[in-house]
Amino acid sequence: MRTTVGIIGAGPAGLLLARLLHNAGIDSVVLESRDRAYVEHRQRAGILEQGTVDVLRAAGAGERMDREGLRHDGIELRFAKRRHRVDFPGLTGGRSVMVYAQTEVCKDLIALQLKEGGPLLFEAEALAVEGADSESPLVRFRHEGREDVLECDYVVGCDGSWGVARKAIPEELTQVFERTYPFGWLGILADVPPSHDELVYAHHDRGFALLSMRSPQVSRLYLQVPEGTDAEEWTDEAIWDELERRFETADDWRLERGPITQKSVTPMRSYVHEPMRHGRLFLAGDAAHIVPPTGAKGLNLAVGDVVTFARALVHLKETGSAERLDAYSETCLRRVWQAERFSYAMTTLLHRTPGATPFEDRIQLARLDRITAARSAEQDLAECYTGFPLE
Repeated sequence: MRTTVGIIGAGPAGLLLARLLHNAGIDSVVLESRDRAYVEHRQRAGILEQGTVDVLRAAGAGERMDREGLRHDGIELRFAKRRHRVDFPGLTGGRSVMVYAQTEVCKDLIALQLKEGGPLLFEAEALAVEGADSESPLVRFRHEGREDVLECDYVVGCDGSWGVARKAIPEELTQVFERTYPFGWLGILADVPPSHDELVYAHHDRGFALLSMRSPQVSRLYLQVPEGTDAEEWTDEAIWDELERRFETADDWRLERGPITQKSVTPMRSYVHEPMRHGRLFLAGDAAHIVPPTGAKGLNLAVGDVVTFARALVHLKETGSAERLDAYSETCLRRVWQAERFSYAMTTLLHRTPGATPFEDRIQLARLDRITAARSAEQDLAECYTGFPLE
């Protein structure tokens, strides 16, 4: 089998890249190790930046998102029983975000790819990337019980942090930057309408909490818990009690409870792999970088990566110049490090580190006070949250 671009991984990054290339008249093949049902139901991110929304619309993948997604024009910060709304359009010149789950993005892109695009092979396990530094790299993969080879002009690894793509870059050429946080998020899905119409980020001396949603009928909520926590250690009643404590306000706001349908614990980690390119192998999304979910950046960073690659390949096709492809890693990493900075800032602003001193607690409150009192600080938060420019 031969193609121009071999794409490993059918998450939102790989699927969107296939769509962008199809629209540009460039052929691709997508290899996904899991089955279609798994890809369409794995719970991940749910906040789309303005730039991501614009890209999906331009790619022809925004119809259901615009119909069913929830546009949000702000978030609420809570601390010391106080409430402060951050007005995104007023601080950013009109930008907003969209609540639309990654599962739904994948469903939309899969349907388009199967209807209009090139081959999308589920249960096709990539085994190795070979010849990345040659003009004809290839991907060895297993599909339907037999091994095969996908010959490519370029390979894009969208196969996550444990995939084969990153392993194909020689270790002596790489630098890794990472930080592991001593806490995680206990997340739940609950069949109850959200108790607020926008996301609520709560700082509390017992730990962080987040009120989010998947739809007008389904709430998504999170609690900061110690690293290594087993979700099953928490009863449903204990989860609601703790959420209620951490979201407490001085007014008459109340948290609505409902049946919990899913609970899990997400570890908190920051990770960057440099470079994001080796020869004709390009890394995108979690294969190259991971951010803690506090800043809602993971999915959106992956979109930025594949948009950068697609634009660079189109530029090569139209002009014969590989200048933008050669600059892929540098271009992406500028955006990645700004997202890492923002995600780190939000995480350290809102979470209570085990063993934190009273001085450190007061510094957090002072940082929150600064955001609520100074337009410049609030504007920086709004601009970062709604998204960095897609270069």
